[in-house]
Formats: sequence, structure tokens, C-alpha cells
Amino acid sequence: MRFKLRQMEVFRAVMLTGSMNGAAKLLFVSQPAVSRLIAHAEQSLGLQLFARDKGKLTPTPEAQRLFEEVGPLFEEALRIDELARDLAARPEGALTLCASPSLALNFLPPAIARYLELHPGVRLKFHTTLLADMAHELLGRKAELAISVLPVDHPNLVVEPLATGEMVCILPEGHPLAAQPRVSLAQLAACRLVLYSRNIPFGQLVAAAFQRAGVSWSAAVDIMRAEVACALVRAGAGVAIVDQFSVGGQGWPGVVARPLRESIPLSLSLARSRFERPSRQVQRFVRLIKEHVRGLPDLKTPG
Repeated sequence: MRFKLRQMEVFRAVMLTGSMNGAAKLLFVSQPAVSRLIAHAEQSLGLQLFARDKGKLTPTPEAQRLFEEVGPLFEEALRIDELARDLAARPEGALTLCASPSLALNFLPPAIARYLELHPGVRLKFHTTLLADMAHELLGRKAELAISVLPVDHPNLVVEPLATGEMVCILPEGHPLAAQPRVSLAQLAACRLVLYSRNIPFGQLVAAAFQRAGVSWSAAVDIMRAEVACALVRAGAGVAIVDQFSVGGQGWPGVVARPLRESIPLSLSLARSRFERPSRQVQRFVRLIKEHVRGLPDLKTPG
């Protein structure tokens, strides 16, 4: 290898910190050692990686291109290192989950807490991800299992329906429409609306529902996340339409959720890579999340 792994590590540290001294502190080595490794890398590769002017380093275009490749390599190396440490420290292993952002607000936390109570020896790693990135997360082995609030369609994923739900409207406490058991889109259109942007799937679902109902509407605020809509509604900025999972359970104090007269259905599903055999931890969590869903009266489960 002309570009040694140690040289890549030092090069990455310099790119991240912007200086030889910063890289030395990041790697817990001396600044001269960093300078020597960078100089040797440039000599071995026959490339100038940094332009030097009065002690300031400026990455060359070649360095920028190399950095794009070195970054993912070290992310994978860190993942493997983390796995090795987990195998030594936690005999039961680890479980990596990702989910639609709104599921992390109220729906998943009780299930995760129950899982950790039942399996305290497992290290659980959980992050949220957008629908567009979910397949990449699973096929790139950044997550073993995904829970999505919208349909996931990819030939290399195994997708299992978990439950069906719907979009709901949310209103500030004391709002006149909060007294009704169901609220129509026409009634909401007469209010100041906080709605998902139309360039994301939730926004497209809501826009299609208004069009089907023949109701003209205009959003006062475009948002991307359910928690932002909830915070704005609670502050009195308007009324909103969000998925029921984001306001289920304990919900948001000061915010009232009501069903819509014109149903906007949602399909909750589990997804995993077709090329990976589900681990024992994944199988356990799948069983638990199914039990969790069955205990929620406002959701319908397959079969």
C-alpha cells in the first residue's frame, strides 16, 4: 500500500482539525510526528496534499478528493472496532435500530425501555433517519432493523407490515375545533395551517388529501418534523396535521389531537436487509414491538 492506514488516519485528522497541531492533539501524538507522516505520505503518493503559507494549511483538490474516500473507510473501521469492544464487554451483543423521526417521540421509547429492562446485557444503538435514507442505512449495515411510518419499497429489503394508523390534526388546548370528535379538512383550511413541506412524503400525503376533498388550502408555516409542528401548535402559531405516532402515548402538554373526517392512512412497517440473517437481538425486538403494537387500541395489526 502506498497510502498506509496510519497515514490515512493522520491525514483525516489534519483535514478534520485544519492543522498539524490540531491533528496531534486529536491523535494524542506529537506535532512533529504528524508533520513527518504527512510529508512521507506526500512523497509516497507523489501528490501535494496541503499548500503551506505562513504556517496555514490549505487542502489541495487532490486532498479533498482523497478525504471523500477516507471518511467512509474510517467510519467502517470505527464500526468494526466498536463491534469488537461490544463482543468483549457484552456477551449478549448489540442491537442497532433506526426509525422514522416521529416514531422516536412517543411510540418507540416505551418499547425500547421494556427491551432494555428484559435484556440489560444488550447495548442498544438507536438513531432516526429519513425514509429516503433507510435502505442505505440497512444495506450499509449501519442499522440491523428499521421501523418506518411510511411504506419502504426496495428489492433488497425484507419489509413486514406492523400496523396501520392515520394522520391526525393537532390543536392548541381551548381551540374551538378541539370540542369536536372529528375535524374536517375544510374546517382546518379556514385556520392558520402548519403543514409538512410538499417535497417530503408526509407533505405529499396531506396535499393529496386536500385535493381529493376539493378543499383549497395554504400553509402559513412549512415544517419538516412532527415535533416542530407540535411546538408551534402549542405556542399558538396555528393548527397542524401530523402522524398519530408522534402525538400518541403521553402526547404533548397543551396540544390536543383529533381524528380527521377524511382519513389519511399510514402503514407502519419493519424492514431489514435481505442479505443479513436477523440476529437473536433483532428477533427479540421484533417480538417485543409486535406485543407493544397489540397493546395500543388505536392501531390495527395485520391479520
